[in-house]
Amino acid sequence: MSIQSELAAYCRKVYEKGFVSAYDGNLSVRSAGGNIFITRSGICKGEVTEKDILELDSSGNLISGEGKISTEYKIHLFVYSRRKDINAVVHCHPVYSTAFASAGKFTAHALQKNIFPEVILSLGKIPLCDYATPSTDELPGSMEPFIKNSEVFLLQNHGAVAIGVDIKDAYYKMEKLEHTAKTLFIARMLGGEKEISPEKVSELLDLSEKVYGIKKK
Repeated sequence: MSIQSELAAYCRKVYEKGFVSAYDGNLSVRSAGGNIFITRSGICKGEVTEKDILELDSSGNLISGEGKISTEYKIHLFVYSRRKDINAVVHCHPVYSTAFASAGKFTAHALQKNIFPEVILSLGKIPLCDYATPSTDELPGSMEPFIKNSEVFLLQNHGAVAIGVDIKDAYYKMEKLEHTAKTLFIARMLGGEKEISPEKVSELLDLSEKVYGIKKK
């Protein structure tokens, strides 16, 4: 499967899951040669085909494809420039995650608590990036304090970003983030979440590399 066809398939998945609406969101993959394949602007992710994927160089210049480059391409370039281990970026507006990102820092902080073992191991801390105007350099700049040690990011009053070694990895991190936000929302409706004790978190992290192959950051 080509990069374009795989990327188009995951675009349709994020739309089917309700992580985006209308023309929202953008997904990208970095090729082995260093070029970036990204969804064009102004296309519903549920309708993306291979022809809607643009190829850019590492500076954001169009190499091939037809259509307007997404105004959020700066997020993708920023991630790739800071993380050589990352080859895919998924930017969406999933409802529950975006709600937490829009409800204020105190509420968003709930997603940084140690509530779910699988989240501690697979996503780590979930930072809230300060609000920045979309399409400006300020937006990727808001991710700067967290980029080295985070895999998912809440963008205040905007949405979320997930990064991965490939598009499948990035997609499932976004799915896990939204599932976590939804579960936490429901837990709060039932009276509130219960945090795992520091001792148990430490025990979990000690086991993570041995049992799950996940190294502590």
